[in-house]
Amino acid sequence: MKKAIVLSSGGIDSTTCMSLAVEEFGAENVISVSIFYGQKHSKEIECSRKISDFYKVPHYEFDLSSIMKYSNCSLLAGSTKEIEHVSYSEQVKKTEEGKVSTYVPFRNGLMLSVCASLAQGLFEDEDTEIFIGVHSDDAAGNAYADCSVEFVDTIGSAISLGTYGKVKVTAPFYKANKTAVVKKGLELKTPYHLTWSCYEGGEKPCGECGTCRDRLNAFHANGVKDPLEKN
Repeated sequence: MKKAIVLSSGGIDSTTCMSLAVEEFGAENVISVSIFYGQKHSKEIECSRKISDFYKVPHYEFDLSSIMKYSNCSLLAGSTKEIEHVSYSEQVKKTEEGKVSTYVPFRNGLMLSVCASLAQGLFEDEDTEIFIGVHSDDAAGNAYADCSVEFVDTIGSAISLGTYGKVKVTAPFYKANKTAVVKKGLELKTPYHLTWSCYEGGEKPCGECGTCRDRLNAFHANGVKDPLEKN
């Protein structure tokens, strides 16, 4: 039976991927992977654990913070920058290449490589799909270069070549927007109440950072309230 590895950030995109993977492969053939890369808070990893418990799938965690400590990305604990409380579209306009302040250097490339190596270790003789929850809103304006269709297709080809065709990268939403992600998740009864998207680590989402704004808009576009939304 084919296996699935879901790269879990604890957010709504990767959790929707978890719903899809469990539906397609069965929970007994799915595992969850989370990466600590030096974030300012641990809410993402905590939520990933809760989500893996909800679906009753094994959960693996890896630490890449020793690599990321050289970056001054605003998401990282050692950064001198504050997280911007503006939309991604406003941030994109500020730089020539479109890169937003929360871009973590080659994060998706590193994470997918970790998952590919893990797949070969755990499931050496079985075909494995790595699910990643990137979507078109992430790539819009080149905000996150490692979320683009071109990037995902290219690294997917490299991973397949490097694993004798055994490991495939699956990005079910990379040509869709976040509204479409939430729509599919609602159909699958994805446990969005267990997720966390905010770049801040408070008790409740700030509602103002780029990812909070996108999340709220996606739920509202589907005619529902975000389960984490402030009253």
